[in-house]
Amino acid sequence: MTPQSGRDMLVKIGDGGDPPVFTAAAGLRMKTISLNARTIDVTSADSPDGWRELLAGAGVKTCSVSGAGVFVDAAADAQVRQAFFDQADRVWQLVIPGFGTMTGRFLVAALDYSGRYDGEAAWSMSLASAGALDFEAL
Repeated sequence: MTPQSGRDMLVKIGDGGDPPVFTAAAGLRMKTISLNARTIDVTSADSPDGWRELLAGAGVKTCSVSGAGVFVDAAADAQVRQAFFDQADRVWQLVIPGFGTMTGRFLVAALDYSGRYDGEAAWSMSLASAGALDFEAL
């Protein structure tokens, strides 16, 4: 795999239609996508040599997304803001260059606005997965 540009990593919000039309969460300069799976420890006194044993395929899988950037698109900002206030699970699309695209339902778990007196207004958000994700490899 060759190096990829971070700016090509996209976080897109669906418009609520079926099928959804996706709009990039505009102005995001930093994006982080974290995939996690909780493990279930089934270690017992009978575990070989006292080694931990895990129950395969039984843990809870989650995806969290965070991003931070500047305002560049009022329409995209309005969609993200409304999804937060509604606490509605919207369909989002996560594009990771050279890897693939993940699509699924997320809640906007946090939405922050900030700005310095001598700088631009900025925003950040955190998304929490609210169901299964579909993965399409590139």
